[in-house]
Amino acid sequence: MNDTLRFPAEWESQSAVLIAWPHAETDWAERLAEVEETYIALVAAITRFQPVLVCVADDDLETYAEMRLRSNRVDMERVHFVTAEYDDTWLRDSGPITLKRGDGGFRLLDFRFTGWGGKFEASRDDQLVGVLHASGVFAGTTDVESIPFALEGGAIDTDGEGTLLTTWQCLHERHPQRSRESLEYDMARWLVQQRVLWLDNGHLEGDDTDAHVDTLARFASPDSIVYQACDDASDSHYDGLQAMGRELAALRTRDGRPYRLFPLPWPQPVLDEGRRLAASYANFLIINGAVLMPAYGDAADDAARDVLAQAFPDREIVQVPCRSLIWQNGSLHCITMQLPAGLLAR
Repeated sequence: MNDTLRFPAEWESQSAVLIAWPHAETDWAERLAEVEETYIALVAAITRFQPVLVCVADDDLETYAEMRLRSNRVDMERVHFVTAEYDDTWLRDSGPITLKRGDGGFRLLDFRFTGWGGKFEASRDDQLVGVLHASGVFAGTTDVESIPFALEGGAIDTDGEGTLLTTWQCLHERHPQRSRESLEYDMARWLVQQRVLWLDNGHLEGDDTDAHVDTLARFASPDSIVYQACDDASDSHYDGLQAMGRELAALRTRDGRPYRLFPLPWPQPVLDEGRRLAASYANFLIINGAVLMPAYGDAADDAARDVLAQAFPDREIVQVPCRSLIWQNGSLHCITMQLPAGLLAR
């Protein structure tokens, strides 16, 4: 493990959350008004606790987004804008993965973003980290490492102490010629991890990321994991998520203990013109003093909130309406990227 670099856990202190405002040139165009309401609710929730950095495509979009936020009484003292072109708004996958340097600075890891294996156009998204760094929004002690390897932020989760959680399906889909051992070696090296824990089971219908771990299982602390469970034996997800639950129960912490596990309830199927959407409660966002969780207008929303309150007893659990997001196959965590404390220049 590199003593001068560390990959912080999401629950560590943050300077801001990074998002990109949806507009008519993104995939949200067909339901833009609906998804804007989710973004307004998200920014309002974040700014109760910390700043948010909003990417906008141009000055007109900044003016519009600011107007919408002000009209909804969002604390604009905590909203900062940066202009950058982007194909879409899934910043968990196109935004920077940040390492802390031993000298107090930061390193932004700029992995290749290929639109989830070439499914979608992503050339502007693939340039986003470099564009943001060149804009001056980050502290002067920040450098960038470009890595010619396809990896999305939603595919990995860290406990901040050298353990990485990921899924074999996603990494194998991106790099079919690579062995598990070689992938593990490189990810541990780049992300400064001592070990990689793999999940072989679990996938949600409507998820086109090839089983990103942030839709399935997440660290809540170095010794606990929150995961999306399914207790409906008639559901098509039942076997896979039950198998994933058994995998998680077999995992051990670095000192050999079983993880404390927090299974999330299973919402009723959400369909869009017959297509099953990936409504996962595991796609929550940890910020300073709170956990923002996706709500889908389902009876299980409050039960999921109660589970997260057990997993994060010192944080407020805030529901954000996310039914509009799953129409495009992602949810709350997918559209955000946390920025560690000290990373912003302002």
